[in-house]
Amino acid sequence: MSNDLELERLPDLAAARDDWTRLAPQTANVFSTFEWADAWRRHLAPDAELVIASCRRGDGEAVGILPLYVARAAPVRLLRIVGTGPGDQLGPVCAPGDQPAAAAALRRLVGDELRRSGLFLAERLPGDGEVVTALGGTVVRPAPSPVVSVNGHSFDDYLAARSRNFREQVRRRERKLAREHQLTYRLTRDPDELERDMQTLIALHRARWEDGETGAFEGPRAAFHLDFAARALERGWLRLWTMELDGQAVAAWYGFRFAGIEVYYQAGRDPAFDSKAVGFVLLAHSIRSAFEDGVKEYRFGLGGEEYKARFADRDPGVTTVAIAAGARGRAALASIHAARRMPDRIRSWVWRVGG
Repeated sequence: MSNDLELERLPDLAAARDDWTRLAPQTANVFSTFEWADAWRRHLAPDAELVIASCRRGDGEAVGILPLYVARAAPVRLLRIVGTGPGDQLGPVCAPGDQPAAAAALRRLVGDELRRSGLFLAERLPGDGEVVTALGGTVVRPAPSPVVSVNGHSFDDYLAARSRNFREQVRRRERKLAREHQLTYRLTRDPDELERDMQTLIALHRARWEDGETGAFEGPRAAFHLDFAARALERGWLRLWTMELDGQAVAAWYGFRFAGIEVYYQAGRDPAFDSKAVGFVLLAHSIRSAFEDGVKEYRFGLGGEEYKARFADRDPGVTTVAIAAGARGRAALASIHAARRMPDRIRSWVWRVGG
């Protein structure tokens, strides 16, 4: 396919909705859905200037949606991808085979928008696709994003390929809970139960941290997730598990199932039950359920925590790429590189700009 796609500027997200909805399942990425972008827009960036374009073949067919926004106008114009912040994986909304052409079109769009001054941060691009190579620019920050490959195997097949100690922990810990308590796993299916179950998740997530604030559900992000979870439930994408012991909610798991891909997003647990490994048991249950339902892949999302490595069998990662224009853009990029050598708190402050 020719890499020379025609760019069509669009006034807002809604103008791209039909093509976006058609193309999103081909990305196999729930964070590339119109619903995610629309909820993000309304709750997290209602006043941001949008830079939205579709890229089309010569026959007029749209093969990609390029959703950007102006995260900062001065002193350096900063472009980012719509959904940045809570989105674990981003990029052009297109089929895998169209990634090189869509990335080339994205590069042209960025060049037109920045002209001779500014910076584009393409954050969390898939590490196993062709977007990073085709887009070019400077790799700023790779990050882990581990997965479990299902590929038609059973959960027993999966366990058989893990260590004996791991297999025994998965089985023994659940059996112990079931022996000592009335153990139930409840998947949210009823819209009337959604807000209660989401509030349980948020409370259990905050309970893991001494100050009760982690950023995941703080401020407008709580409303954002309540909104998106409701739409995900309507469309059959939501996976919200609550583990109860003797009728008490002690752990919760929040994720999505989209285009045959299961995504673990956040979780929470009651620290009073840490000795019973309730978080581990619920996580293992969510993976077993994904295997039983025949998903293609179980993704752990952003982050390389040790517990993810215990379950995962590969890590394609995600990559942030920057394209700098002009002296100010290059200076901004240099400051990002410098921030990587700073203490964690300062580095996090730099990366939150516009997020």
